[in-house]
Amino acid sequence: MAQTGTKRVKVKKGDTVVVMAGKDRGKRGRVLEVNPRAGKVRVEGVAVVKRHQRPNPQAGRGGGIVEKEALINISNVQLIDPANGKPTRVRYDVANDGSKTRVASGSGQALDKE
Repeated sequence: MAQTGTKRVKVKKGDTVVVMAGKDRGKRGRVLEVNPRAGKVRVEGVAVVKRHQRPNPQAGRGGGIVEKEALINISNVQLIDPANGKPTRVRYDVANDGSKTRVASGSGQALDKE
C-alpha cells in the first residue's frame, strides 16, 4: 500500500543507476521514470516483463506481446559516482543562497549537470 504525501527522492529521471538487489542485481541503466509517492523507479533494461497489448489503429500500434520495464523499489538502486563509476549514496550541499546541489557521498563530486 502506498503511503500518502511525497517523499524526498535523491534519484532523478535520466540518472545512471546500478541495481543493488533483486533478480537484476548488478545491472546498470538509465532511470526512465520516478514515482516518489510509491517509492518506485523504472530503469532501462531492468525488470523486463512481457505484457499482452491490444492493437490500437488510432495510435498506430499493433497488437501482440510486448516487453517493457516494470517499476522496482527505489531502495534497490544506487546512483553511479561520476568520479570512479562505483555505486554511491547521495547527499545535498546547501549553498549560502539556499540552493541545493546533489553530491556523491563517496567522492564529493556534483551529480547535477549545470
